Amino acid sequence: MKTFVYIDHFKGEVQPASWEALGLAKTFGTAVALVFGAGVDEVAKAAVEYGADEVLVADDASLTDYRAETYASTLSALASSQSPDLILFPTTARTRELAAMSAIDLNTGVLTDLTDLEANGDSFAATRPIYEGKLTEKTVCSGKPVMATIRGRAFPKPNREEGKSGTITKVVAAGTALSTVEGYSASESAVNLGDAGIIVSGGRGVSNNPSLTPPAGMDEKQAEVWRAQQGFALVTELAQLLGGAVGASRAAVDGGYITYAHQVGQTGKVVAPDLYIACGISGAIQHLVGMRNAKVIVAINKDADAPIFKQARYGVVGDLFAIVPALTQTLKKKLGK
Repeated sequence: MKTFVYIDHFKGEVQPASWEALGLAKTFGTAVALVFGAGVDEVAKAAVEYGADEVLVADDASLTDYRAETYASTLSALASSQSPDLILFPTTARTRELAAMSAIDLNTGVLTDLTDLEANGDSFAATRPIYEGKLTEKTVCSGKPVMATIRGRAFPKPNREEGKSGTITKVVAAGTALSTVEGYSASESAVNLGDAGIIVSGGRGVSNNPSLTPPAGMDEKQAEVWRAQQGFALVTELAQLLGGAVGASRAAVDGGYITYAHQVGQTGKVVAPDLYIACGISGAIQHLVGMRNAKVIVAINKDADAPIFKQARYGVVGDLFAIVPALTQTLKKKLGK
């Protein structure tokens, strides 16, 4: 069984879920990595080191910037000529578009945001969350090849074998771009919640520290935001100590405490870290949707009846402004930092 795996990258920086897709492909048989772009030799080399049996590289100036027309035409041409049984993508904004356009070209369908995929003869049974993650469903695609996007951190990442050699084949870029890219603007590129193994999040409760006296001249709202920023400083210190990322509830973002890039939930990022620490987050359903798949959830909240405790494996009822600093200091001693 042959599987194509699209390696999604931006200027050579690969989305980690691409390697997870490659590991999944290896469980079905032959895994062929697809690398598109300009000057992508290092990405192709990495694909071999992560286990690709072959890498098909479309290295062309027309592919310097991601544009759906050229990328989809190139992928569709390769699939038509080589007839893979399955094409896998990591789930990103680019791959949702790319998979959809390629599926139209190939007259097939796309299974999206999968958390499991099983081979059943010459067909595949896919598992994906529905109803805001409350249920999962199994579904199949009747078209060929089967195309699927996988959820990040839902599958194990293969080990990288540094220096491994393999077959890298140059292929021709296809299609003509109908659009041009004028430039890029960065938006908090350091915030990468989807790939984080540890996330420490703050909610509305980070603003409720009455012992803090805001600077003179602030109105009530400014004082609230100032207190929240001091609260998020505690959350950030703990996250950095653990090598994790800082998350936030929608209430914290709507309150102006922190930017949208940190928002976890139905209208933010859906995450699946190994450890999720919720500080001052009550547990509204839209937030729970975004983090319920964390392997271990720790909740810190002074309200013993907060819904977040129903999802948490470990819960601490108390003042986060006392608990978080104490936890941070204890971990510093344990970790020798």
